[in-house]
Amino acid sequence: MKKRFFLLVTTLMAFAISCNNDDNNGPSTAPLSVAINGLEDLGANFVYEGWLIVNGAPVSTGTFTSTAANQTFTVDAAQLNAATRFVLTIEPAGETGTAAATPSATKLLVGDFSGNTATVSIATVGDFSTTTPSGTFFLRSPTDETTGNNGNDESGIWFGTPGMPPSPSLVLPTLQDGWKYEGWVVVSGSGPLSTGTFTVFDTADENAGSAMSFSGTENNGPPIPGEDFFNNAPTGFTFPLDIRGRTVVISIEPDPDNSPMPFLLKPLTGMAGQDTAPTTYDLTFSNASFPTGTVSR
Repeated sequence: MKKRFFLLVTTLMAFAISCNNDDNNGPSTAPLSVAINGLEDLGANFVYEGWLIVNGAPVSTGTFTSTAANQTFTVDAAQLNAATRFVLTIEPAGETGTAAATPSATKLLVGDFSGNTATVSIATVGDFSTTTPSGTFFLRSPTDETTGNNGNDESGIWFGTPGMPPSPSLVLPTLQDGWKYEGWVVVSGSGPLSTGTFTVFDTADENAGSAMSFSGTENNGPPIPGEDFFNNAPTGFTFPLDIRGRTVVISIEPDPDNSPMPFLLKPLTGMAGQDTAPTTYDLTFSNASFPTGTVSR
């Protein structure tokens, strides 16, 4: 009887040890520290998502909406150690954030690991390391000329150099998929007004000819991005809009984009003077709006 009892206890102990070993052999986790300055709230429809690139494949580190500079995520330790790159994307809200998910085309930041740290930048948006952005704009209102009016040139803005026809002047890098440029005129006390989105500089922007554009007949405009501000004034704005003395911005926007406000990336800014075309005004480059940071494992 004692021998049988001893064998039973021994078997139970061996089973318990085996179970304990199985628990210890399960997947281990490790912290991933993300320190990024300059992020902004994406609203209700979009979230940020981090990704590790492991053996060439993306592995999600999870989604987040907080714009706090310092955040920590718990990830698989083996995948973290094997990761060669970190990528931050903008994703539709409600995604699972699982390792089986696929990153969107809207990749905001990227950095390669050197040891245990990756320095991230907007290299996945466009190559601003080899191109120094610049450009000019002028004030003219060509879309009302067919109606016999030609005295409202202070109400139109076009990104280029005056001529017959005007020529493009923007020097900006080609954007990757998931991004577009957008022009803005800032009205103090009311907010910014879009001149339209574009990806090339020698044709009308994507707002051209739209019934809801501020000109309403922008297809009469020159073959460069721009806008006349005569129609469909939003609440809080008065048209025709006098652009003189106002700040002008070219931003980089995620695509798709549901926000009526400029995104955080604003590479070019300028100030409209008092003279209309043929006078031109300069747009100057600043990367101060570009988010930067480090990712540590």
